[in-house]
Amino acid sequence: MNAEARITELESRQAFQDDTIQQLSDVLATQQRVVERLQLQMAALLKRQEEMAGQFESFEEDAPPPHY
Repeated sequence: MNAEARITELESRQAFQDDTIQQLSDVLATQQRVVERLQLQMAALLKRQEEMAGQFESFEEDAPPPHY
């Protein structure tokens, strides 16, 4: 294999690798946005659960025991 053919082969590989790296970067960026959105949803759910737990605790404290 002569030098020109080797250079052409290396350039071809580099172009393929550059494309693959860009695709992986795009996928990673998309996944990061999904993770951030899920984190926000989880935080909202935890806050809502805490609010609801507070409501049920105050209700249970005021209720008479089950044997009455």
